[in-house]
Formats: sequence, C-alpha cells, structure tokens
Amino acid sequence: MRVLASSFSRRFILSLCLFSFTHSSFACTAINLTANDGTVIAGRTMEWAFDMKWELSAIPKGTVVDVSAPSELNLPEKKLSSNYAFVAVAPAILKGPPAFLEGQNEAGLGLSGNFLPGLTEYQTVTTEDKNYVSILNFGSLVLGMFNTVDAVKAELPSYKVWFDPNEVKGIPTPPWLHFVITDRSGESIVIEFVKGQMEIHDNVANVLTNAPTYDWHLLNARNYLSLSDQGASPVMLNGANVTNIGQGGGLLGLPADYTPPSRFIRAAYLSRFATKPDTSADATQLMAHLLNNVDIPLGVAKSMEGAQTVSDYTQWVAIKDLSNNQLRIADYAHRTNYIQIDLNRVFQSNKAMTWPIPTLPYPTNDMTAQLID
Repeated sequence: MRVLASSFSRRFILSLCLFSFTHSSFACTAINLTANDGTVIAGRTMEWAFDMKWELSAIPKGTVVDVSAPSELNLPEKKLSSNYAFVAVAPAILKGPPAFLEGQNEAGLGLSGNFLPGLTEYQTVTTEDKNYVSILNFGSLVLGMFNTVDAVKAELPSYKVWFDPNEVKGIPTPPWLHFVITDRSGESIVIEFVKGQMEIHDNVANVLTNAPTYDWHLLNARNYLSLSDQGASPVMLNGANVTNIGQGGGLLGLPADYTPPSRFIRAAYLSRFATKPDTSADATQLMAHLLNNVDIPLGVAKSMEGAQTVSDYTQWVAIKDLSNNQLRIADYAHRTNYIQIDLNRVFQSNKAMTWPIPTLPYPTNDMTAQLID
C-alpha cells in the first residue's frame, strides 16, 4: 500500500500510451462541498455508454458482507455482519450479488466509484494473506463496516483487493475503478489500485473524475493557476477605454470539453470560486449547479466500440447530504427533478429494498391546472 504516492514520473509515459484505451471514457465526476454550518454534501454524476440497469438498494445493518479470496487459493471465505445500514447503487446488468459503486451509510460515510481504465491493476492475493475482498464486494465492505475516513485509512490497507475476470458476467467492460470516500466531518480520500498496490490520496481538490490517476490531475491543475473569479480591469488603448465583453473573463481558458482532465479542472475551479453556501439547502442547490456543468447530453461524447458507435451520457446523478442522511437522485429522463429520500427513516426501518432508478416516482412539476383553474 502506498499513501500519497508521488510516482507520477514513473507513470507519465504509461498514462500517455493508455489514453488510446479502446473502451469508451465512462465519464463520471464526483465533487464534495462543506457549508458554513458544517454540512457536508457529496455529489456525483454517473456516465456510461451502455444502459447498465441501475438499481438503488437499501441494505439493513447486520447484512452479510462477503470477503473472500480467489477460489483457486482455497482460502477461508469470511462472512462479516455489517456494522451499518446503507443505501447504494449497483448495475443490475451485472449478474450475481450487487457491486455497489455509489452509496452512503447511516454513520455519514459516502462512497463513489469512478472508472479508471488502462491504469488500474488490482492486488494479488497469496496464501499468506489473512484479509481480502473482491472489487465487486468493495463497496459493501466500505459502506457496511466503516464509519469514518480515519477508520477506512486505518483498516482498509490490511485487505488485498482483487479481481477475477471470470466473476464478471453481463457488463461490457471490466470494473477498473478508483473511489472517493468522504465522511460527515468533511475528511475525504481517493483510493486507487496501481501496479498491484493500493494507493490512498488525501482528496485535497474535493473532486474525482477518471483517468489518469489522482496525482496526475493535481499536477495538471498547475496549468490553470491563472484562472480567477475576477474579470480583467479596463485598459486604455490609444485613448479608448477597452473593457470586458460581459462577465467571466477571469475564467478564460477554463476547459469546456468532457475529457476527465477537463472535467476535473472545471469542477475543482467552479466549486472553489462559487460563493460558499451557508446551509444544507444552499449546499445542495450549489451542488446541483456544479454537476450541471459536467452533465453530458446523449450524443455529444461518442466513440467507436468495434463497428458500433456509442455515446457516454449522464445516466443518473446523486447528491448525498452526509451530515443529515439525505439523498437526492435523478436519472437522465428526469435530470431536473430530483427524488429526495430521508435516509434516517429508511435506516430505521431496517428493511432490505431495491428500486430501479428509472422507475422512481419523479415529480412532474406541472402546475398548469393550478394556474388556470
């Protein structure tokens, strides 16, 4: 395990070579905000080029968390009893137990998994290892067993996180993932698996997108230090007063494309310059605006998968209030109409439930009858 690894130079050429990775970009963006009242909001978009049949599930406290090793090693399979109830999202297209890529638990710990193709290499389990977990059960382990980022940092490095391609059936690409984990104190880390080792980075930018690795994105941010929330002052040119054409000139050069490096910079700078929200409601509203800036409409981010043209698009968006156990979620067809769920009541019910995200009861907000009656 490498903490705050600084091996950028070793991986730079590899990163460039792997930018030609054949799969679609699967462009996810995660952002953290902290309001003046201490409320911590963690939002994310989930982009994919294929319909993954996403489902939102409520998992009660005491549910079994399976931590096993690759079958050929014949190591003991462990069945942990989860310490915390949680809600989480998994792709139903994946056959077998749900592999959670997004969620939050009753202790206020949130997790978001983003695609990291070309650079992810999971750990190798040996017969000498005592703790291990498949990447498919990683989300259940984190959300079910840990309550704070400090607890994750203390315990998770004792686990080997592995992947067996034979486990994955039904999805069009392997689960090459890195994760942002945030708690209600505002502490946040990024976990990646590179060259067979677990790397843990402090999430100083409070943003995570996709490839390359987190340290590369931080280094790339140095290219944008001139960005500002202040427009340029007027200039006298041969006696003429030359001023800005409209507002926002300080952000000239802010990248507008949908590549992971550009979304990272856009999300990081907009969240930094935006007026700090006072309350949970203010922070939730700001998060929605920030996520709108990385939302991908269907058809604008295309690539070729063999002879097929596919397009990444924002399949759903989640906004987690980690301080108050609230969740807002919306799919592509209801992008401006979030469902709100009071997770305190869900956790108290201690019931296992699952809902397909597209069939949630989204509001229509059609008030025509009220206006004309």
